[in-house]
Amino acid sequence: MNNFPSKLVEKAVGELSKLPGIGKKTALRLALHLLKKEADVAESLGTTLIDMRNKIEFCDTCHNISDSNICHICANPYRDKSLVCVIEDVRDMIAIENTNQFTGVYHILGGIISPIDGIGPEDLNIDSLIEKANNSDTKEIILALRTTIEGDTTNFYLYNKLKNCKVSVSVIARGIAIGDELEYADEITLGRSLVNRTPYDVLLTD
Repeated sequence: MNNFPSKLVEKAVGELSKLPGIGKKTALRLALHLLKKEADVAESLGTTLIDMRNKIEFCDTCHNISDSNICHICANPYRDKSLVCVIEDVRDMIAIENTNQFTGVYHILGGIISPIDGIGPEDLNIDSLIEKANNSDTKEIILALRTTIEGDTTNFYLYNKLKNCKVSVSVIARGIAIGDELEYADEITLGRSLVNRTPYDVLLTD
């Protein structure tokens, strides 16, 4: 796809195709779609994306993306602050919220331990999780990471960090297929996995 009629279209296609899941052909369709629309449609899209990139904050408590320094979940007085669900990123939080089965709060790690990708414990939001575990308000920490070798490795690392804290540590039930990410699990399966969670130390004795 080198025969672009315009360098401006070519540049737009090049930028759009950098997005995950967007190939050159899809990027061209999107660019031409915007070209057919009124100018204010493209301007609104551009302004919205720039505002999102420049104005988004990260919650001081759970590291969720937010419009302020405390996200709407942590600020909600009806959420159970004693129950903390540890997840990889915001997509997992959205998936769990869609189940309507969880009333606690979250802690977003920002990834999982993956030496092959150069991600170690020091790259994740683990220190603040330990601080949270040592807070007297926290009673249980649920490890809800993907069921892969990297996810299991991260779970084990976190358990060893948390086992001396005065909190119970559990892991979501294996209703999620091995290798699946939470965001792709159906809501019923994910909800049941949360409700039927297992104490982590029980897994170690199996």
